[in-house]
Amino acid sequence: MSRVQLALNVSDLDAAIDFYSRLFAATPAKVRPGYANFAVDDPPLKLVLVENPVSRAHGIGGALNHLGVEVEHTGLVVQARRLSADGLVTTDEHGTTCCHAVQDKVWVDDPDGTSWEIYAILSDAPAEGGSYVTGISRQIRSGVAPSATACC
Repeated sequence: MSRVQLALNVSDLDAAIDFYSRLFAATPAKVRPGYANFAVDDPPLKLVLVENPVSRAHGIGGALNHLGVEVEHTGLVVQARRLSADGLVTTDEHGTTCCHAVQDKVWVDDPDGTSWEIYAILSDAPAEGGSYVTGISRQIRSGVAPSATACC
């Protein structure tokens, strides 16, 4: 089953977990310091919450981080490479640790610069691995070397 991913920056992770648990009548599938995700069945949604200290300091939160489509297996990620043949600029990542999971993915930005990822989860990552940093696809495509812990 494929599902759309919505990644949000939140100013208070605990409050966001409480709100989205009630909204979707679901508990988080994964919680790490500064990070949580929900695998919601109805509607099919992967909701990712990323605590953003800058948001908290400025009293803002809930801003879009990025969008994605979680697919069942790497073969479907490989099929997403067709986007290159369709004239879109893509970035492939294989076996990357991101969002506390090992993933294969293809990134593409929409005309307004919103990042989309098409990804398959290969395995869980240890709690201490896989920090969450935004804008990695733009860093890679612009030739900026991402940090060793950067992802998503």
